[in-house]
Amino acid sequence: MVLVMKKLLVMLTIMLMSAGLAYATTTSLYSHHDFEQAVRMIKKYETLHTAKHWPLVGYGHKVLPGENFKKGQVLTEAEADALLRKDLSKLVNMYKSYGKDALLLGVLAYNVGIGHVNRSSLVTMLKKGNRNIQNVYTSFCKYKGKIHKGIHSRRVEELKTLFRA
Repeated sequence: MVLVMKKLLVMLTIMLMSAGLAYATTTSLYSHHDFEQAVRMIKKYETLHTAKHWPLVGYGHKVLPGENFKKGQVLTEAEADALLRKDLSKLVNMYKSYGKDALLLGVLAYNVGIGHVNRSSLVTMLKKGNRNIQNVYTSFCKYKGKIHKGIHSRRVEELKTLFRA
């Protein structure tokens, strides 16, 4: 009986250590401070959407089929903040294979969409280890086909704040 208990204790310890390593690996991609800066930047540029922005709610969350939002629904700041953090965490997790660039790619995907990011030369460059991405990253600044100065400024700020060369 004592031997079985010892084996169970060892197995439990290994499982807990493995879970801890997985957590440490995921969270070490970026610091809590970096994530908070990303959230603040998104809030700054997206602002809290009103009913006229439907199907966008909160800080730019696009309502998807099957989600429990009513047409024209306006979220409180707390609800919008929680939704933003949930969305951004999912996106960053999606790009975790890019290591220290996961947060930057997640922030970009939050604004322009996963498809645009995944099909971009930015992702190709990062996959190849090319860290000279400033021009490509800041080129994600068009609105209705034209370069938008405000979006360009946003990209410059994101890159300056979140990119680790």
